[in-house]
Amino acid sequence: MADSSKKMQIVFASAECAPFVKTGGLGDVAGSLPAALVRAGAEVIVMVPKYATIKDEYKAQMEHFSDFYVSLGWRNEYCGLEKLEHDGVTYMFIDNERYFARDYPYGFFDDGERFAFFSKAITESLQHLPAGFECDILHCNDWQTALAPVFLREFYQGLPLYDRVKTVFSIHNVAFQGQFSDTVMEDILGVAHIPAAASQLRCDACSINYMLGALRYADAITTVSPTYASEIQTPEFGEGLDGVLRERSYALQGILNGIDVAGFDPATDKRIAANYTVEDRSGKAVCKAKLQEELGLEVRDDRPLMVMVTRLTRQKGMDLVMYALDRILAGGVQVAVLGTGDRDYEDGLRYFQDKYPGTMAARIEFDPALSQRMYAAADMFLMPSKFEPCGLSQIIAMRYGTLPIVRETGGLKDTVIPYNEFTGEGTGFSFTNFNGDEMGDAVFRAARLFWDNRDAWNQLITQAMSQDFSWTRSADKYLDLYFFMHPEIERPAAVVDESEAVAEPVAAEEPKAEEKPVEAVPAKAEPEAKAEAAPESKPEAKPAAKPAAKKTTTRKTTAKKATTTKAAASKTATASKTTAAKKTTSRKRTTAAAKKAAEAEVAPEVKAEAAAEAKPAAKAPAKTAAKKTTATAKKATAAKKTTATKSTTTKAATTKAATTKAAAKPASKVEETSAESKAEATVEAKPAAKATTRKRTTTTAKKTTTKAAAPKAEAKVEAKSAAVKEEPKAEVKAKPEPAKKAPVSPVAATEEKAPTKKTSVRKATATRKRR
Repeated sequence: MADSSKKMQIVFASAECAPFVKTGGLGDVAGSLPAALVRAGAEVIVMVPKYATIKDEYKAQMEHFSDFYVSLGWRNEYCGLEKLEHDGVTYMFIDNERYFARDYPYGFFDDGERFAFFSKAITESLQHLPAGFECDILHCNDWQTALAPVFLREFYQGLPLYDRVKTVFSIHNVAFQGQFSDTVMEDILGVAHIPAAASQLRCDACSINYMLGALRYADAITTVSPTYASEIQTPEFGEGLDGVLRERSYALQGILNGIDVAGFDPATDKRIAANYTVEDRSGKAVCKAKLQEELGLEVRDDRPLMVMVTRLTRQKGMDLVMYALDRILAGGVQVAVLGTGDRDYEDGLRYFQDKYPGTMAARIEFDPALSQRMYAAADMFLMPSKFEPCGLSQIIAMRYGTLPIVRETGGLKDTVIPYNEFTGEGTGFSFTNFNGDEMGDAVFRAARLFWDNRDAWNQLITQAMSQDFSWTRSADKYLDLYFFMHPEIERPAAVVDESEAVAEPVAAEEPKAEEKPVEAVPAKAEPEAKAEAAPESKPEAKPAAKPAAKKTTTRKTTAKKATTTKAAASKTATASKTTAAKKTTSRKRTTAAAKKAAEAEVAPEVKAEAAAEAKPAAKAPAKTAAKKTTATAKKATAAKKTTATKSTTTKAATTKAATTKAAAKPASKVEETSAESKAEATVEAKPAAKATTRKRTTTTAKKTTTKAAAPKAEAKVEAKSAAVKEEPKAEVKAKPEPAKKAPVSPVAATEEKAPTKKTSVRKATATRKRR
């Protein structure tokens, strides 16, 4: 059962942490993620070496919390814990001057020993934390802390305090793994006598790999973007560790980094020439002019300014830059580069600066303040990395309204949406392959948009600045992982979780609220809805009469062969009644009604209405081709042909017609009368239903006219629908009189428009009936 009183308690270990010490992205992560975790309700202690390079203002705020000795191989080394509260986060600095009192964090011959000590000090420190803080999660970052999960498992497992500790290891750059001679295994690490540890740390016959140990010992592995998590499982990007990463892929996931949106805010940043917002970007033009002046570039707002703030290494794509820079500068794009690195790249940048004065500026130095001014002033930010685990520069650039041009790899692919000229979507520009020409093409795609379509360019800037890259979302995903490993701890209701919990039910309810009325109303008011639609349906019924007439001729031709029995005729009539009584859907009722209707003859005008009510069923008799047997059915067939389902039902009717082709004349009359009687009763009882089928009645009436079978039918066609409806009984020459009755159906006016070419058909029908 979850413990609601306990908070998740996390020790976050990193070799660097902003604002105290920072050389790259790891420092930004360690400086921002713990604060986001604290805001989400967790308790966090960050452990960092106490470097001599930490500013005195921070050292002055530190208080000595504890000290103890750490065994490292045959050594016992002093370790002090210096505590500092900063922005709501507790920092513990590992103090050992022999290892950390140096001018720079890394790059020394004994780095293997220095960071082995740091890892061992982290695990030992878990016993010396403030009262009430019992570590649930030990989150280690990169190779400098990679041995902590190894030490915890080999030297501390079984101790009550350590049993609850789960370890998470984050890969920020798999290229830096911490490989050293295997002599350190016993001399420094003290694990040579433990076969399991020795074999899992060894990467070849004479070397060990600190990161390899963490990948095998940690409970969970994360990296800094989803794409990078997939890439490092391949030989191309795995740097020799792809095999073990594939083995532990079930424990590996990528969580995208964020940035400190308060620290990187163009609206409040005091380091830039002028502040601006996404709504009012006039300050950005001021920043651009000031930077151009500062770097000795032509002060022109009609030329795109592209900058790079980077280490000058091959990994950052400097090979591509050297290849394409001549073309880019000659094409009218201003370029400014800030950074240090390989001497060849530094000299190459200086060469282009001399070749293109006023267009190219190279600053071979490390200047955080200048980098901030470049982010704010530039139009484009170039980042063509060969590989990039996450990358923060492109995110910072978007925050300042500078559109990134990146290669689609790692976090660059996850954070930059390439511009789509057709939809206007995107937050930057990208290219796929590590190729200088492709990079140059991407640069000029951006430049052309800057020159040719400033509205689209400005919209792209708005979209880039509106992206949310805060640490809140990333912290939430890390907490998902932490609480998965500690299900006994109840997760607090963080702000992000609450908003999602509220949003989801609302989103789910809205469709339901809309669907219910839509489904219910038509169900209850279907007759009314159809009645209202009927007048508009009349025009549609007219053209349906012509094809109906043609089909009638076919049916009559078939009728010549009719020789079926009275039972067959009865079956056909019953089919008509089944659909006619659509509201009741009972064949038994239909048959009974047919029998009762046989007792009385109904006026021809009622037949039309009956056909309208029985239109669905009439489709079946439609193909019955028994001219006398189912005159009403044939009328209904024509009406049905005007509906969406006419084709399917007609086929079924054709099958029935095959078995009922020759219906006896007396039987035919009886069934016709039955259909009329039943239809009339239905029409009178359900006026709404009758209105519903006005359109179909119109077509039926026309069909009925076509099937008329009296010599005098020609004259009666002109007498509107009454005469037309009379024709089915034309064989009884004494019955033309009822046609004089005024038709009750509102479609009578339409019936008179039946095509005259049907007259010949009626004559033929009448002749057959006489025979």
